[in-house]
Amino acid sequence: MELQDLYTSHGQFINGTWRAGSESASVMINPATEISLGEMKPAGAEQVTEAIAAAYEARTSMRALTAWNRSALLRRAATFINERAEMLGHLVALETGKPIRQAVGEAKASAESVDWFADEARRVFGMSYESRVKSDRYLVHMEPLGVVAAFVPWNFPLLLLARKMAPALAAGNTLVIRPSSEAAGSTMALIKCFEDAGFPKGVVNLVIGRPAEITPTIMNDSRVAKVSFTGSVPIGRQIVEQSAITLKRVSMELGGHAPVIVHSDADIDAFAAMAAPGKFRNAGQVCASPTRFYVHESIAKEVEEKLITATRALRVGSPLDDATDLGPLATRRRRDAIEQLVDNAVSGGARVLSGGMRPRLMDRGYFYEPTWLTQLQPDALVLNDEPFGPIGTLATFSTLDQVIAEANRLPFALAAYVFTRSLTKTHATVDRLQAGVIGVNTFVAATAETPFGGSKDSGFGREGGPHAIRDYLDTKFVNVSMPTDAG
Repeated sequence: MELQDLYTSHGQFINGTWRAGSESASVMINPATEISLGEMKPAGAEQVTEAIAAAYEARTSMRALTAWNRSALLRRAATFINERAEMLGHLVALETGKPIRQAVGEAKASAESVDWFADEARRVFGMSYESRVKSDRYLVHMEPLGVVAAFVPWNFPLLLLARKMAPALAAGNTLVIRPSSEAAGSTMALIKCFEDAGFPKGVVNLVIGRPAEITPTIMNDSRVAKVSFTGSVPIGRQIVEQSAITLKRVSMELGGHAPVIVHSDADIDAFAAMAAPGKFRNAGQVCASPTRFYVHESIAKEVEEKLITATRALRVGSPLDDATDLGPLATRRRRDAIEQLVDNAVSGGARVLSGGMRPRLMDRGYFYEPTWLTQLQPDALVLNDEPFGPIGTLATFSTLDQVIAEANRLPFALAAYVFTRSLTKTHATVDRLQAGVIGVNTFVAATAETPFGGSKDSGFGREGGPHAIRDYLDTKFVNVSMPTDAG
């Protein structure tokens, strides 16, 4: 499936029909080559309104499906995603610069998520319990909310969308999806899997275009019952504020700035082998990416040496090469932002342990070397703003109180990581860390069957696991009072 074909023959998916957008065409850029991938016409406000209307009308046909019907459709979609994983991964690699192995893995993880919620669709159940009046019955029904709007960024265009679509559809809702334009073709190809699965017309709608055209139209329409948003903290705040106008429910998966605490008894070799690829997965463009590394002073030198050695072994190159560990950043503005963060840190006295520049042998593409910084000042931007790129910082600590205070200092509370062989240290650290997701001796932060999400400025709500579907259901209480039989 060619991207230009997707951009021109597919584009927007509204009420079961693919069509071009109504706005003037935008050029899509390959971040590895800075060459055009093709042109696509974005959706305008009128098309967004049409998509909302289609989703609103499709509520009837969606409610007519049983839980087993919805489960079967999701299972079929998951099968298509899995069968097309190589193609989907190829599109993601072209559009976002994600290394092909990681991109195909993302596609397969998306299939897993959809497949898991195919089972959850059949587990949506209410309650029945005895009332205080003998002839009465108390019933609790779980019902779909209606139209759900899903806002998805470019860093995981398949997985993040699947983790919103799957529970929403499992619960019986309809969808209006606004993905990032940077991953437009990848998103179209994923939606095609749901179309081919046989969901009723209007249940799934896709509008791709400029946020200024799409977001206000969605937020101001009272027919949209819920918004699920993944993105930056500033935009998340705006979405929450706008949701108050029509009292929409919201789920927010926002930024992170994950601390990593490496205790004195940690397995240093295992840690270094995991930390280098874990930090620089998708060039660090991961909301749960480990970023602030705090190493106990007694092992700091050894950890630094092994971490730098492991990092220098990572291969920076074409995202289409199976051997590549690090591709380019997704956009020029992301690379520019990373350069500014490094320049700010260095000007404040920070020392660059590795990286800190564009690769010398690459004259095209938005590449940046995997970078480690140390001896940073507390006010360095990279220690306070989410870097969202291939930068890790190293610092030492002596006591648990000291490192916990530093780890919890920021308003972010998405992910955190702890490395130790001691169960006592594990509990003592985990109990005091402020984070929605904590990895102990691992950087795996999310699976299909487990809840993912944060608190504080990192948002609220959960994606994945049985907790996720609750955000897409309404609770109805029914008190059935039967007249006493006079016979």
